[in-house]
Amino acid sequence: MIINHFFYVYKIRKLIFYFWFLFLIGISAIFIIFYAAFKGYLGTLPNTKDIENPTMKVGSEVYDSNGILLGRFFSENRTLVSYQQLPKDLVNALLAKEDIRFKYHSGIDAKSFLRAILSLGKKGGGSTISQQLAKLLFTGPSAKNKLHRIHQKLLEWVMAIELEKRYTKEEIITMYYNKFDFLYNAKGIETAAHTYFNKKVSELNLGECATLVGMLENPSLYNPKNYPDRARKQRNLVLFQMKKYNFLNIYRYKKELKKPLKINFKIQKKDFELLTYYGEFLKKEIQEALDEHEEKTGQKFNLYSSGLKIYASIDARMQDYAEKSVKSHLSQLQILFNRFQKKNRNAPFSNISPEKTKRILISAMHRTPLYQDLRQRGLTEEKIIKEFKKPQLIKLFTWNGSKKVFMSPWNFIRYQKSIIQAGMLSIESSTGFIKAWVGGIDFNYFQYDHVAQTQRQVGSIFKPILYAAAINELHYNPCTKISNEKFHLGKWKPRNSNGKYGGFLTLKDGLAFSVNTISARLISQITPGPVINLAKKMGIESVIPEHPSIALGSADLTLYEMTGAFNTFTNYGIYIKPSILVKIEDENGNLIKEHVDLSRRQVFSEDVGYIMLKLMQGVVKYGTAKRLQSYNLIGEIAGKTGTTNENSDGWFIGMIPNLTTGVWVGWEDRFTHFDSIKLGQGANMALPIWAYYMKNLYKDINLIYHDKLLFHKPKNYQSYWDHCSNEIHKEENEINEEKKEENYSEKIIDFDVNLNSESSQYYDK
Repeated sequence: MIINHFFYVYKIRKLIFYFWFLFLIGISAIFIIFYAAFKGYLGTLPNTKDIENPTMKVGSEVYDSNGILLGRFFSENRTLVSYQQLPKDLVNALLAKEDIRFKYHSGIDAKSFLRAILSLGKKGGGSTISQQLAKLLFTGPSAKNKLHRIHQKLLEWVMAIELEKRYTKEEIITMYYNKFDFLYNAKGIETAAHTYFNKKVSELNLGECATLVGMLENPSLYNPKNYPDRARKQRNLVLFQMKKYNFLNIYRYKKELKKPLKINFKIQKKDFELLTYYGEFLKKEIQEALDEHEEKTGQKFNLYSSGLKIYASIDARMQDYAEKSVKSHLSQLQILFNRFQKKNRNAPFSNISPEKTKRILISAMHRTPLYQDLRQRGLTEEKIIKEFKKPQLIKLFTWNGSKKVFMSPWNFIRYQKSIIQAGMLSIESSTGFIKAWVGGIDFNYFQYDHVAQTQRQVGSIFKPILYAAAINELHYNPCTKISNEKFHLGKWKPRNSNGKYGGFLTLKDGLAFSVNTISARLISQITPGPVINLAKKMGIESVIPEHPSIALGSADLTLYEMTGAFNTFTNYGIYIKPSILVKIEDENGNLIKEHVDLSRRQVFSEDVGYIMLKLMQGVVKYGTAKRLQSYNLIGEIAGKTGTTNENSDGWFIGMIPNLTTGVWVGWEDRFTHFDSIKLGQGANMALPIWAYYMKNLYKDINLIYHDKLLFHKPKNYQSYWDHCSNEIHKEENEINEEKKEENYSEKIIDFDVNLNSESSQYYDK
């Protein structure tokens, strides 16, 4: 017995020894592991700067001139909220479901950790909110390899403790909610509230709070959109946990359980991302400002993740009016174009061979994603064309909304090229700020910007620059008379569309009726050099060929350049580079950049600027833009029409004293156009859009554009210049009589066609 007792005691002592030995070894191992983790021996740890400024990518918000949110630039669609914005139920639900002892531990909950180990994870994973935040911020998704996951877990423990050292409990909860990805591009709780319930986070009710907290365990598995029944059970589990820990009384708990799970799902990307034509132009201006700021201060900001507040000059109301004006006119113009194309076997192209047509279609085919995909799969060009000619279900743009039809990609390309396109730009005269920018008819279908990207032949819209050069260089005035006789410069023989020549015309009437011989004689007197130099000073950066035909608009320029140049007239000789960026603030409201106009320069005198405005008022009163009068637009309006070879492009730039607005209308290819000048001229293609736009602006009493505004007359302007006697009015009456029988919609023929007969190398025939 004594021996047995002694042996039993010995065994107990041995067990106790091993227990404490292993316990100390375990404690030592944990200490060593933690020490190694802290020192970075188990992997690189975030530095102090990363911990104190954790990555929380927040998109930059863009506001219009009235503070209306236009959209965001973002890589992650996230809006940060403060702890005060979080509903009490949302905080309590998080604590009840994820970490009830959150307020009492320092990053690691030993009790939960031991429970997780002893239950093999069946009673929870033991991760605290701090650990989960560390995972979101630093370690990323759980590794599939167990050893890697253990390594991640150790790092999460270390980082959880570091977070607890630096942040309050409220700040950790707020960061966690702001960082979590709720799927469908809903980064953070605020965006999630908008996505799943179409409301702000502060407006969430108890059931909605419980639903979103239920998603924290696995947003895919408990997604209320895809798995409503599963999400409802998870919501109820969260409610049970809230009752268990006395965040809910039994009455409120039972009442909430009976309620169905309701969501108001709305993906946020298309609603908030700045997907529009002026987006790239705005981004360019922003990046230049941020680069300049970094160079001066060393402080770096990222457009997509720094939470900037960007204020643009765009006016959302004017933008809306501009877009509606484009659609209103072009939808009707499209009907006319389609009607005339019914008899065209090569529709929508005119006056080109089948071989040329095929080259155009193949060139367009090469730019499609489908072509790139087929090429990567190893198909030959011949087989790719066969694939392109096979019908498939395609989504088409129409002016009455999209529709799906069976059509081959080959014919789809033809269809796209038949759609009339447009660009429109509206600039505040005195500041150069862009108020409206319509780069195309629908950004969802046609992303190419026709304001700043498209270079097209400008036609007679260029003539005011020529006239300004003549007035500036040769000291001409509106009453200066120029010969309208036929003449030629070398091989170049400019001609008038109506085929009539002879006599003399004043500058005023030469521009009003856009007479080509007058412009040609002016370029012969001053040569192309001074005209090109003036155009450059007025902001035109594209190449202008040094050839006399530029007098009639043979150069390819952008609407952005031309509207900016015309604004020099409205601004009485002072050029200001059109800009869209007003200012940038950081997420705390500190000013990073405010627009300072460094481009302002005096290009010509105030007198020359006003003379040109008076000449272009003549264009509107009795010249090629006389059609404006049919829209009952009164007040002082100056403008110029433009039409190019074979009616490929229609232009109109109109000016009132505080606004310059340019419009271009055409097609994707120059070989698509109206065959008749009555439909293809600028006065019919582009001018009505300007008219609709201005009528809307005039009606809006909240805007500063109205018919009582006057152009400022300088002291040196001679009033008699407004009353030059001339012979053109007789010719005007003759033209009107000729056109009555033809039932033209215009009263005056636009002379802006047939830029020349010999110098075809400068533009397409």
